[in-house]
Amino acid sequence: MAIALAACSEQPPPHTHTHDAGTVDPPTSWPFELPAGFPAPRLPADARLSPELAELGRYLFYDQRLSGNGTQACSSCHLQARAFSDGKVAPSGSTGEVLRRNAMSLTNVAYGPTQTWANFHLDTLEQQALVPMFGDNPIELGITGNEDLVLGRLRADPAYPPRFAAAFPGVADPFDFNHVVAAIAAFERRLISGQSRVDRYRQGDLAALSASEQRGQDLFFTEALECQHCHGGFNFTIAVDHAGLATPASAFFNNGLYNVGGTGAYPATDQGLYELTQLDADRGRFKPPSLRNVAVTAPYMHDGSMATLDEVVRFYERGGRLTTTGPDAGDGKLNPNKSPFVGGFTLTDQERSDLIAFLEALTDDAFLTDATLSDPFE
Repeated sequence: MAIALAACSEQPPPHTHTHDAGTVDPPTSWPFELPAGFPAPRLPADARLSPELAELGRYLFYDQRLSGNGTQACSSCHLQARAFSDGKVAPSGSTGEVLRRNAMSLTNVAYGPTQTWANFHLDTLEQQALVPMFGDNPIELGITGNEDLVLGRLRADPAYPPRFAAAFPGVADPFDFNHVVAAIAAFERRLISGQSRVDRYRQGDLAALSASEQRGQDLFFTEALECQHCHGGFNFTIAVDHAGLATPASAFFNNGLYNVGGTGAYPATDQGLYELTQLDADRGRFKPPSLRNVAVTAPYMHDGSMATLDEVVRFYERGGRLTTTGPDAGDGKLNPNKSPFVGGFTLTDQERSDLIAFLEALTDDAFLTDATLSDPFE
């Protein structure tokens, strides 16, 4: 059951800022506590991670002064209470320009082999951060052309120099965008969720799940539904990477959301992986995101076109969506590029309710309220 959840622009920024490793060696072990049973995430060879760097990143993540016009922060589209998604069909950038995809949840992005819906080139958090910061089609934070202004705002805040100095010891002038990107990526690597009631149940607390949630869990892992083929593993997605894997496990699927004109096409404004490869088989292929905290990340699908988990489950029951009118009309169930794991199935009302109850039990309330991940300016 490949739920495509609520994502930003994925086009490369008009100019590239390289990431450097600074003067501090990469850590030999993960410097933050991990949930029981979770492997250590893979840290890119040129990346850095320390508590001081991540704390600086937390301030930058929530700071509206990081946008060109001073009106928007990373957190504007990634709200903690919504598992760092935003609850909108389409977010808007700092100048009001509407993006074409929903804001993707940042739950467990440290384990992502790729960092957006449909771009295998953006495989690190450092690379992805450049898109909202410097991209201009669409404009998100709108830093391009305002670089000196933005850095000047940070320098002028007396609280930032000691934070930058602690994060980059020995660097004479740490105020540059390489360091800003490194800090934000370090904070995002702290956004690890693994304390849901499903996790407690798996760790031996058999009272953590209700009877309905246990039945839903059993259904989720049946071959009849085949949810686990796209959303298996500790992170409830097979698109995963960590230090214990020989190579990252990237994955992209067509789930039958569209079949424009019966041709296998997706809407011309958003055709998924096809936009990079120009291969017909890649039309409509998107990354299967983690289902952790899925109950708080509505609306669903890469385009935010489904409002509830009930709607999503019924979509997978049918094996694809039927669009009867308009320019995108077509039967997604018959899409020739659709994943064979989206074949459809039959549920009773009780079974559907049980399955949704299990998905809701993947909510990690501690993650959604953790003060160490929250807005430090409030």
